[in-house]
Amino acid sequence: MSGIVLSSRVRLARNYTDLPFRAHISREQSEECVNRTLSALRDLPESYTYLPLRSADETEKKTLVESHLISPDLLTNLENAAVLIRGDKKISVMMNEEDHLRIQAFSPGENLNEAAENAFSIDDELQRRLSFAFDGQLGYLTACPTNTGTGMRASMMLHLPMLTLLKQMGKVNQLAAKLGLTIRGIYGEGSEAQGNLYQLSNQVTLGRTEKEIVEAVTALARQVAEMERVFRQKTRDKDATAFEDPLYRSFGLLSHARRMPLKEFMVHWSNLRLGAAMGVLPLSPAACDQLLTAAQPGHVQKKAGKILIPKEQDEQRAIIIRSALNGGN
Repeated sequence: MSGIVLSSRVRLARNYTDLPFRAHISREQSEECVNRTLSALRDLPESYTYLPLRSADETEKKTLVESHLISPDLLTNLENAAVLIRGDKKISVMMNEEDHLRIQAFSPGENLNEAAENAFSIDDELQRRLSFAFDGQLGYLTACPTNTGTGMRASMMLHLPMLTLLKQMGKVNQLAAKLGLTIRGIYGEGSEAQGNLYQLSNQVTLGRTEKEIVEAVTALARQVAEMERVFRQKTRDKDATAFEDPLYRSFGLLSHARRMPLKEFMVHWSNLRLGAAMGVLPLSPAACDQLLTAAQPGHVQKKAGKILIPKEQDEQRAIIIRSALNGGN
């Protein structure tokens, strides 16, 4: 699946036995959720950064969402929301989101097993000291019934430009639904598939083991990636010039543009990454993935070090893109 799967993520939903769910939790109980989590994890060997969201500025919150380290839902409860982020940004623990805890682990490419191991290492650390709401028949109890059971969401981010162009995503969605899986946009439920990026994840958490969920998501991701690969190759074999021309055009435009709106960037970025993955353009898929994050609004503003109006954001984004594609010049 090289060149098609950007990243893998495992997220675990957990709730403390003696604290009410978010809809009924008090401020004091929310603070208790944070305090006991920090206390249980304070002796971890890795370095973690603790951030209460009420003390973060708007730019910082945007960058955290863009990096998938927190969910947009966490920002709806700023008074008591907080996050722990490991130094390498491969693990984050959200506190007082929809559930008391959302443990997330990330791995580049197709590596759900590594992400799962990292997520469960934090889960095990917490369960050695604390008690989570658990039912012998149902499994882990969660605020939303769709997460009850394992409380686990395993997902992969896939770049599917040819399946999108050739209008095959309807078939992919149907296939996913039959297997108890789902396809969403770049930021999960309710978001758009910007840049032809799709998040494949399990929809069912009850009645399946964690291993079965990882295997199901991995198997379908491989099947979809193979479909995308075949369509890429067939389209290129049919008319290489027609296939490569828009890729080179996007590369040229991004390399020289002085103003780049986000929506336009996402269209050209998809061509850029396709060209990189196919060996057409002189950069790697990993470099494209780094550029994707760097060009998002929060990261653009953070790079500038000041508040930017939309026109200035587009200009700063163009500078970041040109620097990345022209060796820093």
